[in-house]
Amino acid sequence: MNLRRDVFQAIADPTRRAVLLLVATQAMTAGAIAANFDTARPTVSKHLQILTECELLEQEQNGREIIYHINAKKMKEVADFIEPFRKLWDDRFNKLEDIMKKYKPKK
Repeated sequence: MNLRRDVFQAIADPTRRAVLLLVATQAMTAGAIAANFDTARPTVSKHLQILTECELLEQEQNGREIIYHINAKKMKEVADFIEPFRKLWDDRFNKLEDIMKKYKPKK
């Protein structure tokens, strides 16, 4: 069964975010990815499965090995979705900063 997973649920997990950061720099096998974590290899495999199901990672067969690499198109979709919220919060924090600069505490 090919279960479609939510991208934001997938990236909510710190280990999966770490996997994405790791694979963003270079494509890697599951074993090479697992070597960077203090967890059992099947646990890392489950994280890879989830990231692949939500299309943040892509698999490429290279002989007997499967190479994982980042799906830049999907990552851009996520970034494009988040961008308006980032801008909104940046604007709010800038306004708060302006208010705080004008504020003078009573002595």
